[in-house]
Amino acid sequence: MTITIKDETAAGKILHQIMLEVENEIITVEELIMKRVTLEVEQFNNQPQIKNFNGLVRPNNTEASINGYTMKKRRNIDAEKQCYIALKAFQENGFFVLVDNQQVDGLKQEIHVGQDTEVSFVQLTPLVGG
Repeated sequence: MTITIKDETAAGKILHQIMLEVENEIITVEELIMKRVTLEVEQFNNQPQIKNFNGLVRPNNTEASINGYTMKKRRNIDAEKQCYIALKAFQENGFFVLVDNQQVDGLKQEIHVGQDTEVSFVQLTPLVGG
């Protein structure tokens, strides 16, 4: 099953959108965040021609640009480290997650997903990672 993931500003402006494959109809918020971050890192790492990283967590030593984050020297990103930073940021209110316009509260909260499920990540502070 594929769900739509959007990055939005607090005002509701969509900054970025991706499609995420999920295997089960029920997924925890923690699993959702980890799947999303891992997908973004894998897509970047597997395509060396891509110069900008566009994801939830900003890698260290990058500059913000129109198309994501630009590295001075391209390198692979550590997905595990990025996941840890994203999970910690969620717990510390660095961003919040809306599932079908309903805010989720905790990492262990279960989400029931369907083909029409929309998930929004609303970032409150920049997330800088590894």
